[in-house]
Amino acid sequence: MIKRLLIPLVLLLAVSLQAAPADPSVPVFGPTAGKGLTLSTPMQIVILLTLLTLLPAAIMSVSPFLRIAIVLHFLRQALGTQSAPSNQVLVGLALFLAFLIMQPVVYDVYHQGWEPVESGQITWQEGFEKGSQPLKAFLLKFSREKDIKTCLEIAKSPPPRTPADLDLKVLIPAYILSEMKAGFQIGAVLFLPFLIIDLVVASVTLSIGMVQLPPVMISAPFKILLFVLVDGWNLVIGSLLKSFY
Repeated sequence: MIKRLLIPLVLLLAVSLQAAPADPSVPVFGPTAGKGLTLSTPMQIVILLTLLTLLPAAIMSVSPFLRIAIVLHFLRQALGTQSAPSNQVLVGLALFLAFLIMQPVVYDVYHQGWEPVESGQITWQEGFEKGSQPLKAFLLKFSREKDIKTCLEIAKSPPPRTPADLDLKVLIPAYILSEMKAGFQIGAVLFLPFLIIDLVVASVTLSIGMVQLPPVMISAPFKILLFVLVDGWNLVIGSLLKSFY
């Protein structure tokens, strides 16, 4: 299970190395049976571990983690609970929800990109090209046309004939911009009902002369009670997951 999750993500970072013989006498770089230069197993491990350091950035950039984390942050601010839930809990929840949504895409990348390379049917360049197609389809589905156009202008790339011809260097930043906008839009909508409670409580306390009492101390229990009564976590998480299907 872990292998099927990690290998496709590393493949999307431009790594899909062919299996090298386990004979320790094989040099780090050398010809193998007419297939040109290859890498020995120790060198593959070094490169793999190096690229794993980029894995957190890849997970946050090309997965629903970005939108979910932004929405959960806005929700905590709207509730006024400061550090409850903690950052570790919110990040963990966003991470596992992102894995849940991306699971079909990761499996498609694994089957289309890594497995043919591992069995020697195609080269790693072809494996990267085929393995990136499911990711491109996912990113394209949630990227706005305006953001894609902006990234194309910045990259000074010619407009593609079809959306499928877009490069990852254009799709990834366009997807990030689109997800940030979507996350802020959802966060603003979540803020409204709690903001109304804050305004009502502030008006009542001011009208009865309780100036020195912070309105947040009174409004916070009401906001938490309202959120619990409407089963807020189920509504928010359920709506977030449905927005990706």
